[in-house]
Amino acid sequence: MGVRALFDDGQLVTTTRSNSVKDKNYSVSDYLVLTCASFCAFSTFVSIHGSSFAAEAGYIKPLTEFGVPDIQGTWSLATQTNLERADRFEGKLAISEEEAILIETRVRARMEASNRPSDPNREAPSAGQNVGGYNTFWMDPGEQLAVVNGEIRTSVIVEPEDGQLPYSEQGRANFAAAMQQRQSYDGPEVRPLGERCMVGFGSSGGPPKLPVLYNNLTQIIQTESHVVLLAEMNHDARIVRMNSAHQDPPLYPWLGDSIGYYEEGSLVIETTNFHAQQGMRSSLEHRFYGSQQMKVLERFTRTSDDKILYQFTVEDPTNYSQSWSGELPMNANGERLYEYACHEGNYALPGILAGARRADTEGIDYAPTDPVQ
Repeated sequence: MGVRALFDDGQLVTTTRSNSVKDKNYSVSDYLVLTCASFCAFSTFVSIHGSSFAAEAGYIKPLTEFGVPDIQGTWSLATQTNLERADRFEGKLAISEEEAILIETRVRARMEASNRPSDPNREAPSAGQNVGGYNTFWMDPGEQLAVVNGEIRTSVIVEPEDGQLPYSEQGRANFAAAMQQRQSYDGPEVRPLGERCMVGFGSSGGPPKLPVLYNNLTQIIQTESHVVLLAEMNHDARIVRMNSAHQDPPLYPWLGDSIGYYEEGSLVIETTNFHAQQGMRSSLEHRFYGSQQMKVLERFTRTSDDKILYQFTVEDPTNYSQSWSGELPMNANGERLYEYACHEGNYALPGILAGARRADTEGIDYAPTDPVQ
C-alpha cells in the first residue's frame, strides 16, 4: 500500500511514487505538505514500487527480422539517481519507497519553484555575475530515482559496493587537473566539449551512457552489420560494428571505437581508443575521468516491452585501482528525436572568449559559465 498523506478535493488519498510525483500537478506548497506527511508516515508499511527490471515472468523478447534481440526504439535515461552514492544514504544501494517519495517530492518542488515567472521589476545582475543559461522550462533531468530489479537505487554505481569511483592517486590528480582546466578561457580548445558542440555534455553519448540536464533520449537502430546509438544530446551517433575487431592501428574517434555482438539475449558492446580530448565527462553529479585506453563493456537487455536494463563495466588502470560497474533502466519513450542543432564554432563561443579577453584587459576575474557542466 502507499502512504496515506494528502487531502485531495476533501478526500484522503493514497500517495505512491507514481501518483505523488509523476501524475499529479500539485503546487509547491502541496509538495511541502506531502513531504512532511510522508516523513510522519515513515512507520507505515509501503510496498516497493512495481516495475522490476529482472525479465518479467514469461516475457518473450522480440527478435528482429534477422533473428537477434530487438531493442530498437527511443529510450530515456533520465533519472534523479546520481553516478556516485551520496553520504546521506550511509552506503545503502537501495532505499524504501517512503524515502524515495521524500527525495522526489523535494526535487519536484524545487523545479516548480525555479520555473515560476521572473519578477519583471527585479534589479539587473551585478557586473561579472553569471546570469545563467536555460530556464527550468527546458530542463528534463528526470523526476524519479532509478528502479532496477525492483530496488529504488541510490547510485548508478553498483561495484565497488560503496558506490564510489575507485580512483587511484594518479587518477584523482588527473580528474582534478581536468576540472581546473574548465576554469581556463585561453582558447577554444580548453573549453568543455559540450560547450564547443563537439560531442554532448557529460557522457550522454557514452560510453558509458549517463543522464544529463536535458535531452536524455537515445534512439537505437539495428541492422545485421551495425547498431547505431543516436543520443538526443548534440545528435551524437555512435556506430557499432557487429562481430568485428577494433581498428588497427587505432584512430581514436569521438565516442571511442565500438564493436558489438549478441550474447544470451543481450546486445554487448566493447569500446576503447577514445579521443584524447574526451577524458573528462561532467554533467550534473555524473562526473568521471578516463584515459584513451579506457575499456567500457556495455550490456543492453530488454526485460519488457517498455524497459531495457543497461549495465556497464569500466576498466582503466591508468586512473582507477579496480574496475567499476553501473546499472540504469532505459524506459521506452514514444517521442521523436529532433536535431540538436549545435555546431562547432557557434556564436556563443566567440562571445565567451571575447568576454575573457575583455576581463584580461580590465584585470578582473572571469567566470561566465558553470565549471561543473
